[in-house]
Amino acid sequence: MKTIIRNVFALVGGLVFGSAVNMGLIMAGSALVPPPAGVDTSNMDALAAALPLFQPEHFVFPFLAHAIGTLAGAALAVNIAASHKFVFAMVVSVAFLAGGVTNVIMLPSPLWFSILDLVVAYLPMGLLAYKLFAPKAPD
Repeated sequence: MKTIIRNVFALVGGLVFGSAVNMGLIMAGSALVPPPAGVDTSNMDALAAALPLFQPEHFVFPFLAHAIGTLAGAALAVNIAASHKFVFAMVVSVAFLAGGVTNVIMLPSPLWFSILDLVVAYLPMGLLAYKLFAPKAPD
């Protein structure tokens, strides 16, 4: 029973922590690279309408938020999970990938960003979290 409880905490904790890291980076990015003048990023429809005004520098923090948020959530899941650490890292990554696909559908971002984001920011970060944070077998 203890294994099940730890694994549930690993999944929920990974999702919540990764989301918090993601949102923190999005907020920091907005402060460091402000959106074009007059763009309301708090309204999804206004943001979608204004995306053609965004330059490549406006996409750096969203990419970092997606990648580092996924990495952080998967890393926490790997550290908490009592078993199947790789599975939990990948489940967290797939959940964030689903959010990324939803974002691509809802927001008309440039094709280069959509491809980069979906290919690099999610599943590879889950794999990296597993490689970096799963206990190594003794040599």
